[in-house]
Amino acid sequence: MGRILAIDYGTKRTGLAVTDPMQIIASGLTTVETKELITYLKTYVDTEGVEKFVVGEPKQMDNTASESEVYIQKFLEKMVKEFPNIPIVRVDERFTSKMAFQTMIDSGLKKKQRQNKALVDEISATLILQSYLASNF
Repeated sequence: MGRILAIDYGTKRTGLAVTDPMQIIASGLTTVETKELITYLKTYVDTEGVEKFVVGEPKQMDNTASESEVYIQKFLEKMVKEFPNIPIVRVDERFTSKMAFQTMIDSGLKKKQRQNKALVDEISATLILQSYLASNF
């Protein structure tokens, strides 16, 4: 059984989260500059074995696609070319950034630490992955 890797895609930074090999626990992995993302993913997939990608799907409150979906679609086209044998699943990511910020507050992080946008992206990816895992059990 391979890992599931979640992606919270952003135009500048992209948060990543991953499951354990048994696909039970979702953990934050890192945040990568988006321009380096494909290179990072190639290395990670080669060394860790990824069974599936879960990519956040930003939606508006009325269920229509968010403005950032245009960029995500271009990224997904690259993903399909680079990783043709790894399925990609989309998961609604509404409110994940707000939930990530609240998680940071609840865990007692200081204000300075909560301003770390890379950490917010990584936590958001973890929440996307947890949502996917919960919906598939």
